[in-house]
Amino acid sequence: MKRKNDISRPIRVLISGGGTGGHIFPAIAIADAIREKAPDAEILFVGAKGKMEMEKVPKAGYPIEGLWISGFHRSLDWRNLLFPFKLVSSMWKAGDIVRRFKPDVAVGVGGYASGPVLRVASRRGIPCLIQEQNSYAGVTNRLLAAKVSRICVAYDQMERYFPKEKIVLTGNPVRRDLREAHPDKAEAARYYDFLPDRPTIFVFGGSLGAYRLNEAMAANAALLAQHPEVQVIWQAGSLYYDRFKESDTAKLPNVRIRPFIIRMDLAYTLSDVVICRAGALTISELCLLGQPAILVPSPNVAEDHQTKNAKSLVNHGAALMISDNDAPEKMIEEALHLLADKALLNNLSENARKLAHPDAAERIAGEVLQLAAK
Repeated sequence: MKRKNDISRPIRVLISGGGTGGHIFPAIAIADAIREKAPDAEILFVGAKGKMEMEKVPKAGYPIEGLWISGFHRSLDWRNLLFPFKLVSSMWKAGDIVRRFKPDVAVGVGGYASGPVLRVASRRGIPCLIQEQNSYAGVTNRLLAAKVSRICVAYDQMERYFPKEKIVLTGNPVRRDLREAHPDKAEAARYYDFLPDRPTIFVFGGSLGAYRLNEAMAANAALLAQHPEVQVIWQAGSLYYDRFKESDTAKLPNVRIRPFIIRMDLAYTLSDVVICRAGALTISELCLLGQPAILVPSPNVAEDHQTKNAKSLVNHGAALMISDNDAPEKMIEEALHLLADKALLNNLSENARKLAHPDAAERIAGEVLQLAAK
C-alpha cells in the first residue's frame, strides 16, 4: 500500500509497547494483519531494553529498537531514582527513531515504550492509534488519549476513560496459531501422554508462572489423588518449576507439570476446564475458543485491572471467578464441581464465544492503514 501523497515508498508503521506477552503477541498479530493488507508496508517495533519483546519480535520477523525505560515502582524502591533519567533518555531515543524512520502512523499497544514513542510522534503531527486491552484503562493510555486519533478497545463502556468519538470496539488480537490451528483431542492427548476421553483441567499462570496457582496445586495433592480419572496439565512457569516439580501433586500419575507450554493450542484442545489469571490476552483466547474457565485475578497488577477483566466475563455468564486468597482452598474443588456440571460447562462455553472478536487484528490493521493513508 502506497501513500497517497508519496507513491515512491510504502507506508511506514511504528509499533511501540511490550513488557509482557499480553502486549507483545497482540502487537505481532496486528503487524501480521498489516502485512497481509499491505504486503510492502515497512514496520518497525520499539520496545523496552531487557524486556521479552527484544527477543520475541525478531523471532516473528520484525526489526525492533529498544528504549532505556521501565515503570515507576509503587513501593519505595531505589530504582525509582533512575526513572527521571530513563524518561529523558527514552524521549530522546524515541525522537531519534521517529526522525530516522519517518512513520506515517504510530501504534501503541501498552507497556513502557508506548508513552515516549507516541508522545514524540503526536507532537510531530503523525497520526497515532492506541490499543487498550483491558476493561480498566491503563495510566499511559489515559494520558495519551487526548493526543491520538484512534483508540481501539476490547470492552464496552470505555467512554468512561476515553473520548467517545475516538473509540472503536475491535476486541483484542489473538495469536495466529490459536486462530488457525485446529488440532483434535487425539493429537493433543498424545502430546501430553494422556487419554483423549478423560476430563482434563489446564492450570497456568503465564510464562513466568503464578505462585498462588502453584501453591494451590501443591496443596491439593490428596484431592486430585482421589480423582485419578481427572487429568491435569500444570504449567508451573519458569520461575517456579524447580520449586514445585518434586511436590506430591507433580508426582501423581494424572498430573503433567511443565515449566512452559509451547503448544497452547494442544493444551486448550484437550482441556475441559481452564484455571488461569485474567490478563487481557488470556481472556481473549478463552473467548475465541469458547473455553470454560475459572479465573483467579492477580492482585499484583496496576489498578487491580485483572479483577475488572474477570468480572466482565462473570457478568456475562462466561466464566467463574475465585479470589487469589481463596485459590488454595477452593480452586481445584471448584474445577471438579464444574467438570461434573455439563450444563454449566456448555453455558460458559457458549457465552464466552459470544464475546469473542476473531477478526480483531484485521480490524485494528484496517484502522492503522486508514490513518496512514491520510
